[in-house]
Amino acid sequence: MSSADPERAEDARSASAAQGRRAGGSGYARRRRVRVPASSANLGPGFDCMAAALSLALEVEVEQTGSFALNTELPVPRGRENLCVRAFERLHPADEFTFTLRSQIPLAGGLGSSAAAIVAGLMAADHLFELDADLLALASEMEGHPDNVAAALYGGFVVCADGKAVRFEAPAGLEALAVVPERSVRTHAARAALGAEVPMQDAVFNVAHAAMLTLGLARGDWDLLARGLHDRLHQRQRASLFPRSFELLTRARELGALGATISGAGPTVLVWCFYEQTGAVAEALSAELRGWASLLRVPFETQGAYVDAL
Repeated sequence: MSSADPERAEDARSASAAQGRRAGGSGYARRRRVRVPASSANLGPGFDCMAAALSLALEVEVEQTGSFALNTELPVPRGRENLCVRAFERLHPADEFTFTLRSQIPLAGGLGSSAAAIVAGLMAADHLFELDADLLALASEMEGHPDNVAAALYGGFVVCADGKAVRFEAPAGLEALAVVPERSVRTHAARAALGAEVPMQDAVFNVAHAAMLTLGLARGDWDLLARGLHDRLHQRQRASLFPRSFELLTRARELGALGATISGAGPTVLVWCFYEQTGAVAEALSAELRGWASLLRVPFETQGAYVDAL
């Protein structure tokens, strides 16, 4: 801009001043974009304590505009009851902020859409106001369990216990496919299908298989990993809620996969593959899903939630 253009210079100064007013006099408008991955919880035997991040994402842009608004094409609430906004307001009022929400994550399918929304809202507020909050504790409290939110926060695979999460990477060559049914299952119905007590032998079975799965992932041992995917605590107990998903779960090995697990509370099925098998497994699955489910290729995601200053 040249000094011979005073009108443009004045316009620029006015715009800068307006930005400063919107940001409470800081000289710039507060604006952040948060990107959070999808997640699959339980992973078979790791009920409520194991999860993995997946390469589908929810994204929210938050800008201080002087008034509240939420812009999205998703079929979710557009008011203060929106889960992302509720999470933001656990740390700071949303009165002066406009939220723009986008997501690739299927809603109510067991791929961590609610966990991603919670993490996005908390992280946006925490980063905007430099609060250094305990995001895992807050997100776990809002979600009701830590596994999905831990995977969304940290990426990779997580094991959760005692309010903490331990993260580790997926072995090279491990991939996943997600079978997403058209009909969803409500989480409260899935929880209600579980008994208050379990037989001792089933509890021991799951402890052993969760340990095998963790060792298989850590070592890249495909046989150990495949053996470790089995569960006796929740998948069969919920089978009546998603009979087609459960039937597919039992046949995953026949289709060439390492195995399969119900993703979270279902009905999505996470099909585990060695990368050389993925194409053939996807082809075999596609022939079986017409009319009731869609197939997504969802690599395991190493990157957890992160924030961009815009």
